[in-house]
Order: sequence, then C-alpha cells, then structure tokens
Amino acid sequence: MITAEQNEQLRAWFADRLPVDVYESLTDVTVDREEITVVGAIPATESVKEFRERTREQRIEVAREAEELYRRKVAWAVQSGDDRILFTHLAVPVMTRLRQPERQVLDTLVAGGVARSRADALAWCVRLVGRNTDEWLTELRDSLAKVQQVRAAGPDVTGESDASDAPDATDSQKSGSE
Repeated sequence: MITAEQNEQLRAWFADRLPVDVYESLTDVTVDREEITVVGAIPATESVKEFRERTREQRIEVAREAEELYRRKVAWAVQSGDDRILFTHLAVPVMTRLRQPERQVLDTLVAGGVARSRADALAWCVRLVGRNTDEWLTELRDSLAKVQQVRAAGPDVTGESDASDAPDATDSQKSGSE
C-alpha cells in the first residue's frame, strides 16, 4: 500500500505526461502491487471505442514509461457520467486456502449459475463485499495510511540501530549474578 502523498505524486506524474487531449480531466489514479489504473473523464459524445482508438498510441507511450519507472503494468479506464469502464487491465491470480464451509459457498454460486467457476465465484464475493462495505474499507485504508505515517516518523527510520543503546551481553550477565 502506498501513502496518500505517494498516490498524489503518481497522479501528478500521469497528469504531466498525458497529452491534454487524451482525457477531459484525470479523475483517479489507483495503485496496488501489480498495477496502476488511470481513470479519466471523456465527453458524453465520445464512445469508449472511439476514445481507445484515438488515444491508443499516446497511452501506450505513457504506459511504457510508467511500467519501466514504477515496475507495474498500467491499466486504463474512462469515466462518462456515472459509468466507469475499465479496459486493458490485469486479472491477477491470488492463492487462498478455504475450509469446506467456504468452498461450499463458492460451489453453491457455481451450481446456481452465478459464477462459472470457484475463481469467478470468489471474485464475485470480493466485488459484493467491496460494494457493500465501501465506507468501512475506506476507513480501514485511511487507518493503514496513518500507520505508515507513524512508522515513517518513528525511531530507527534508517534501519540502523545505535549500538550505544543496546545492552551489552556481559552487562546483563553481570547484573544477573550480582
């Protein structure tokens, strides 16, 4: 997870590199361990297909630079009114271990035609939780950002310890025998 400041720097990086005619405005840049997702507003009069064709070369150029610099793939999305359409994104496998009751939930979703496979059923569950607990997840992410700030401001930020503060092994042996 990156800090809010790092996320804003990333957003600024994309805003500086994207030509002004790609998006009407840059609305969101989201990052995780594997991928950076760039979302921008497009005019209501332009279709996603038209946008993708018109901006393909520009987006590829920016994505190549970002992928080399940040070591993550770049995904693109558009916002048109209330609709957000994501394209060129990754589907990353995630390993998990589930007990039988949890597997039965997934199998029920598959048997009921909600999902094609256990993997699809698990993705469906994650989307459902995300949609229904968005406020709680936002609060949790904010708390994690605060933890990162506290850690960064804490002692031993450089990872080096001061040898003068560490007790000497012979001192502890002496104090225990005296």
